[in-house]
Amino acid sequence: MPRWVKAYVRWVEALNHRVGRTAMYLLFVIMGILLWSSITKIARVPSLWTLEMAQFTLVAYYLLGAPYTFQLGTNVRMDLLYARLRPRTQAMWDVVTIFALIFYLGVMLYGAVESTIYSFETGERNPTAWRPVLWPIKTIICTSFVLMLMQAVAHLFRDIAILRGEEL
Repeated sequence: MPRWVKAYVRWVEALNHRVGRTAMYLLFVIMGILLWSSITKIARVPSLWTLEMAQFTLVAYYLLGAPYTFQLGTNVRMDLLYARLRPRTQAMWDVVTIFALIFYLGVMLYGAVESTIYSFETGERNPTAWRPVLWPIKTIICTSFVLMLMQAVAHLFRDIAILRGEEL
């Protein structure tokens, strides 16, 4: 494989490793938010922001961790037949199916970018009592789709290397 492909795969996987490991700590942020929500409800002064903030944090946790999960190969997969295949056959199957994932991620990214631009232009807010602006979470969604798309391409390069008998 060309050096630029190896460099790309190393760079993308290092980036997604760092982002994924950092995103893991958002679980503690969610726990803190929900603990604060419980405390304020017991004190009879419930916070308006806790439910939505926990939801936004969960979205960030889930989506920013997805490329790292895909990189580690711990994503959910239908292993009825796939697990029984030889590694080279798995790579061949992955090369064929990865294009469906790349197409899907491209469509999702397109929609996310359009929605984020709309949020920036209109100052879109969630129609709730707290009324938070939505562009921060939509920007995180766009970022996660970009990271996932980059990881899918890195995965494609790894599979092509396996088919060629090389190691990245």
